[in-house]
Amino acid sequence: MAMLTEDMKQFVREQRLGFVATVCPDGTPNLSPKGTATVWDDEHLVFADIRSPRTIANLKQNPSIEINVVDWFIRKGYRFKGTATVIESGARFDELVAFYDQQGMIDAPRRIQTIVMVEVQRALPLVSPAYDRDVTEDQVRTHWEDHYQQIRQKQ
Repeated sequence: MAMLTEDMKQFVREQRLGFVATVCPDGTPNLSPKGTATVWDDEHLVFADIRSPRTIANLKQNPSIEINVVDWFIRKGYRFKGTATVIESGARFDELVAFYDQQGMIDAPRRIQTIVMVEVQRALPLVSPAYDRDVTEDQVRTHWEDHYQQIRQKQ
């Protein structure tokens, strides 16, 4: 089991979006964004199933999982590999629904179908190849902020 550092925990809590990779029964990958990805404790991440039938079905057959959390602007983040447990009812489920409710998830008790708890076994940094070119984090951020601003202006 990997211990999540304070930096990792703060990063995940701030980003609030994780991309979850699971394995389909035919061995192909499934990737799904989860806007509820967050930290449970020093060794676990969680996310709520609001509309994730394929992710949940995959995890019930194969609990292997990877969650990537990336800051889109600085192009850095973390990848968390681990084993998932699908929680559908009981005291832990109720505790986790209350956790999401306290964090301000609108109508959490009605919307959450199941919750996935991930025991993190390995946590590694993700860093874009953009940094191979002797650039600063501020330069990378400015580049991508400008890029998205240009897209918004076209819309």
